Amino acid sequence: MAKITKIEQKEQFIVLRAKEVPYEQIAKELGISKPTLIKWGKELEIEVSNRRALELELLQEKYYVSKRKRIEFYGEQLNCLNKELNNRDLAEISTEKLIELQMKTISHLKQEEMKVYLKEKKSLADSLMESLDSSIVEWKA
Repeated sequence: MAKITKIEQKEQFIVLRAKEVPYEQIAKELGISKPTLIKWGKELEIEVSNRRALELELLQEKYYVSKRKRIEFYGEQLNCLNKELNNRDLAEISTEKLIELQMKTISHLKQEEMKVYLKEKKSLADSLMESLDSSIVEWKA
């Protein structure tokens, strides 16, 4: 078995410390004393930090992909449920339940309308502020 170089040991150290492996475990794995590893930790702090950021970025990408898959799955489930609901006859539902569904639907519709209304108001307010700012600049000149 070929002996690994000091540079290779330091590279392995960076990888392990980026994964937050304790010094004791790294010492056993690499066959290097803990005081030497602590010294390397200080010398290679930036490299370890960069590698840790890379590890975190990889985890975030992995999470994003799985999050995206979950969203797609739930979207497909919602489509299936909507299709099934469209095929059902509402005549079997009690009057009380129909009124409850109607009220919830109206509430959701009003919430969506309010979002649009607030977005339009914000846009108008932003335009007025820009106009006011330019008027103040002209007035000062």
